[in-house]
Parts: sequence; C-alpha cells; structure tokens
Amino acid sequence: MPARVTISGLATNVKSVLAARYYFRCATSVGARVRVYGRPAVKNEGVMRIGDRVRLLSTIATSQIEVGPEGELDIGDSVVMSFGCSIGVTKLIRIGARSRLGPYVMMMDSDFHCLEPERRLERPPSQPIILESDVWIGTRAMVLRGVTIGYGSVVGAGSLVIRDVPPRTLVAGMPAKVIRSF
Repeated sequence: MPARVTISGLATNVKSVLAARYYFRCATSVGARVRVYGRPAVKNEGVMRIGDRVRLLSTIATSQIEVGPEGELDIGDSVVMSFGCSIGVTKLIRIGARSRLGPYVMMMDSDFHCLEPERRLERPPSQPIILESDVWIGTRAMVLRGVTIGYGSVVGAGSLVIRDVPPRTLVAGMPAKVIRSF
C-alpha cells in the first residue's frame, strides 16, 4: 500500500528543508534533502560540510554548532542529531555517515583553557574527534578531544569518552569503558 502524504506532512517537510537552507547558509557545502526542525544556533568561521539527508533537531532544546576560524566540521550522509546537541570545533570533528547523536550530546575538540590558574587564558592544542560510520551516541554523552570512535560502535547514555573506542564496541560510564564487542 503506498504511503499517504498529507498536506500538513508536506508543509512540515518543506518547512524543514527551507529551515536547513537558512540555518546552514554559512556552511561551506550542504547536501541534498537536509532538514532542520526547530531553531538551532549555527556559527561557522571555518569549513562546515553537511552531507545528504542530514537531520538536525532543535525543538525541545537548542542545538548548537560552532566552527572556529581554523576549524573543520564534516557531517556525513544520513546523520541524525537530536535536540540539545552541542558541537564546538577548533580543529576537526568528523561525524561518519548514518551516525546518530542522542539528546544533549556534547563534542569539543579543545579544552579551551589550561588548568593552571596563571595559564587559564591560554588555549591548549586541539585534537580531532572522529566518529566513523554507523556510530550511536546516547543521551547526555560527552566526547572529548583526541577521540576516535570506531565503525558501528555505541556509546551509552551519560558516558564520558576520553579514549578511542574500537569498532563494533559498546562503551559506557565515566570514563567510558568497554562493556562488550559485537
């Protein structure tokens, strides 16, 4: 049986595609059929590439994406980012195709300041964050600088990822530890 398209469904679809063009107007490139729901905060001073069929939700809580002057953000095809996500890029963050980011996920490739009180105005070097294809990141998880999450891996809700995650692995906890491989 063919799917029915309602007028309100069509209007929502058109509105989300137009919203994507508006909110990603500062992006270097935007793929086909990208959709934005809600009102995200998007700032790009570097390179921002958005793949085909990406969906960004910013309905219940504002999603934030900021790319600094020397930063590069690559979002692969068919990525879904839920509401409240926060991505800060000073060097490189790459999100692989078909990855899913749950609500309130945070990714930052820089610590933005040193720990010592006399050096707090200094910015330490950034390290890239790489999410390979088909990665799922659970609600309120945080991924810090220098981390690569392997193909098909899952990060449990509320986890703090400070080390690389092997492919096809479930990690969870603070800091995130391997629970099992699949």
